[in-house]
Amino acid sequence: QVQLVESGGGLVQAGGSLRLSCAASGRTVSSYVTGWFRQAPGKEREFVAGVNWSASRTDFADSVKGRFTISRDYAKNAVYLQMNGLKPEDTAVYYCAADQSRRVGVSPWDYEYDYWGRGTQVTVSS
Repeated sequence: QVQLVESGGGLVQAGGSLRLSCAASGRTVSSYVTGWFRQAPGKEREFVAGVNWSASRTDFADSVKGRFTISRDYAKNAVYLQMNGLKPEDTAVYYCAADQSRRVGVSPWDYEYDYWGRGTQVTVSS
């Protein structure tokens, strides 16, 4: 079993930056695809970014390309989401998720992820 805990959320002004962390415990996620999703009030959960198990491939939603980066630290069993140039429309609860089955690429579909954190709130003021 894998436990994922997100941290780093908060309130920031438009144009600012935040770095979200996803700490895994219970089992190493070094061989898992790890992704970040977000859900704003009244909206469906959506894919934000993902990194494959070898960190050789990353994928991003069009809405965050060029502003967000994703990375992983194998020693710390953690994944990070660096968010720059934040916009009010980035306001949401951000979730970390791990896909233990995929070996090629990164899936943008939440139903393919096996483990989820509880989320961290990101609020961007205008």
